[in-house]
Amino acid sequence: MILVDKKILAGGLAMILAGVIVFATVEQPVGESGMTEEEIIDLMLAEDNNQAFELLSGILIGTGFLLVLISFGARRRDKVKRKEKSPAE
Repeated sequence: MILVDKKILAGGLAMILAGVIVFATVEQPVGESGMTEEEIIDLMLAEDNNQAFELLSGILIGTGFLLVLISFGARRRDKVKRKEKSPAE
């Protein structure tokens, strides 16, 4: 039986799912020949916005993947306090 921390696993899977959804919904802006200066500026802003969303989705997917990996190694500690032994004289 594999010990898995279910809360960390669920959080990691949720982050992966959110990253995939953000990545899938981003639309690539398309330019045309003969655009005016204002349209070129709008296109550059849309490309910058697109790049920011792609970066965000990559961060979400990467962090979620790390959480999934950590969840397999995480163990819950008992809430019992351990008594310290006094040094013998």
